[in-house]
Amino acid sequence: MTEQNTVTARPPVRRELPPLLSLTERAAQRLETLYRTNHAGHLLRIGVSTKGCSGNAYDMTFVEQPGPGDEVVKDKGVTLLVDRKATLFLIGSVMDYEVKQLEAGFTFSNPNEKGRCGCGESFHV
Repeated sequence: MTEQNTVTARPPVRRELPPLLSLTERAAQRLETLYRTNHAGHLLRIGVSTKGCSGNAYDMTFVEQPGPGDEVVKDKGVTLLVDRKATLFLIGSVMDYEVKQLEAGFTFSNPNEKGRCGCGESFHV
């Protein structure tokens, strides 16, 4: 008689994926203000469009309701939308709100970016 080796199959180890998009406190506070005032009844949708020197740019628009291709992101009590076509570009990104001497706006820290154009308006992955 031969002895058979029994191997117990283990399920593959899955690593946890980073959140699709997270917000800093400043970004969450700014969105809360916008949702209460100028853009009451709307949600911010974030996408990635083809433009600029490096090929891609962040695209932000306010919409009344989620579309069929939107991922709903909730962070720090604020809801926003991400266009499903942009998810691979944005996984793990952090959205901030910066106020500088002559300008203010939302910015992105994106671990998927491989570079930006000189003016900082577009990026590539």
